[in-house]
Amino acid sequence: MALLVLFGFIAGAATAVSPCVLPVLPVALSAGATGGRRRPVGIVVGLTASFTFATVALVYVIDALGLPDDLVRNLAIAVLIGFGLVLLVPALSSRLEGWLSRFTARFQPQGGGDGFWSGTVVGMGLGLVYAPCAGPILAGVITVSASQTFTTGRLAVAFAYALGSALVLYLLMLGGRRLVAPLARRVSWFQAAMGVVMIVFGLAMAGQYDLKFQNWIADDLPSFVVNPSHGLESSDSTIERLAEIRSGSHSASAEKIAAGAAAVQSGAAASDLPVIGQAPEFHDTQRWFNTPGDRPLTMAELRGRVVLIDFWTYTCINCIRTQPWLNAMNARYGDRGLTIIGVHTPEFPFERDAGNVEAAIKRAGIEYPVVQDNDYAVWNSYANQYWPAEYFVDAKGRIRYAHFGEGDYAHKEDVIRELLTEAGHDPGRGMTGASGMKAAHVLLTPESYLGSARADRFENGTILPGVHDFGPAKKPRPDWLSYGGQWAIGPEEAISKGGEVEVNFKAKRVYLVLSSPGRARQARIELDGHPVKPADAGADVQGADVTVRGQRLYSLIDLPSPGRHLLTISPDSGTGAYAFTFG
Repeated sequence: MALLVLFGFIAGAATAVSPCVLPVLPVALSAGATGGRRRPVGIVVGLTASFTFATVALVYVIDALGLPDDLVRNLAIAVLIGFGLVLLVPALSSRLEGWLSRFTARFQPQGGGDGFWSGTVVGMGLGLVYAPCAGPILAGVITVSASQTFTTGRLAVAFAYALGSALVLYLLMLGGRRLVAPLARRVSWFQAAMGVVMIVFGLAMAGQYDLKFQNWIADDLPSFVVNPSHGLESSDSTIERLAEIRSGSHSASAEKIAAGAAAVQSGAAASDLPVIGQAPEFHDTQRWFNTPGDRPLTMAELRGRVVLIDFWTYTCINCIRTQPWLNAMNARYGDRGLTIIGVHTPEFPFERDAGNVEAAIKRAGIEYPVVQDNDYAVWNSYANQYWPAEYFVDAKGRIRYAHFGEGDYAHKEDVIRELLTEAGHDPGRGMTGASGMKAAHVLLTPESYLGSARADRFENGTILPGVHDFGPAKKPRPDWLSYGGQWAIGPEEAISKGGEVEVNFKAKRVYLVLSSPGRARQARIELDGHPVKPADAGADVQGADVTVRGQRLYSLIDLPSPGRHLLTISPDSGTGAYAFTFG
């Protein structure tokens, strides 16, 4: 973790000398060049604190309060423009400094501190609009923060990234102060001029010209200029430690389970059903479903039964395709000594909601027990990394087999039957022949995320947070996507402001995670430039429209056979979109 914190600091410092910092640099230099000598320090403190908060915690606040994603950016821009207006009038500037000094007197640094607190206010505004070219380190922290609880390690990485950027900006501000010091002493209107600069750039940010500029430079400049820390962030050491921060801390027993499960999955185990390790108890879970009185179950009370632990999340298409087989196993063997427990470990913030999980359970016809693992406690006790992942536990509470992903249904049923027989249960005659939903056996378009943290293969260039007007959608090349019109982009979610998104896909089926807070909304579905026909429409499409009522995976396209097509989705304003999956 210490190495990743160091890498985060270096990556943040490199970002501050990349073109991505140019939209906020004039504001930082203007604010830092005026006022007391401690104002640059205040800007650094404010920027570091607010950027860390925005990166790690703000996604939870916005989701919990149902706030629009662009609200915080708009407030931050208002702070910057307001400070610029204050600088225009020296009397107002002095009054603000005096009021802040009195308000913060007990915190005031010894020996003065002129300008520190006003600098902190400006820095906090800058931190909320500072959108660097996020490489793997920052994107990894944002992604984890959107679906898991806080840890000191994740906070430290985000803080180190912010501090690295802020310290480089501080050096630039000091250099700027030295250059303009003679001018500032001799010209009374210098402070007002700096105020005008802040107002102009604040208005430019309000018009999203900063984000358009960032998109332009990310498109047209070499990658080593746009992201000078790319080599560091893509190194083996960084990748290994990002895997650690995504999966949390693992105990020695969890690592043993992971190693044994990997050996079984790869065929390297010493026997067909080795003893991988003792199955961990369920702990730090939330609500239970499909148990008597919704009470928690324990591995101890399940001794004597064969237990199948299934890690899933309800917007994962691979998990959805596995559920018919799990339901069949529960129906056939549930009365013969098998207990299936679905461990619902969320990927997106809204998947933590018990009501959403309950609706998904009913939709899938799941009758076996399900438990919410919102804090990744059970996930980490297995050192698990996959959705879906299945762990087969014998009657003595020992993990004997594991399988990651879809498929291999006949062999997994064989494992269940063998463990039941070993425990003295009668599995009955014959196999069920059950399987999951079949995916197309072609090279499919890969899963595609719409939020800025994991957006890839967009014709619009680098997708950055904020409200964007992308203009007419460009026709995407094969397996690429294109935004058109206005969208509010967050780390995980893109909210339509009357825009559209196109994807040039190859698959038989197309799914999209959608949400519609507050009320139902419509999304128009077009295939190859025309309203989708009933014969090609997914289960959630009626008359070429999808009615979005809840936060879940929606089936948009279901073709007779796999093929290459252009899909256009035009959601009503306020509709949120997360990720495409293909089958």
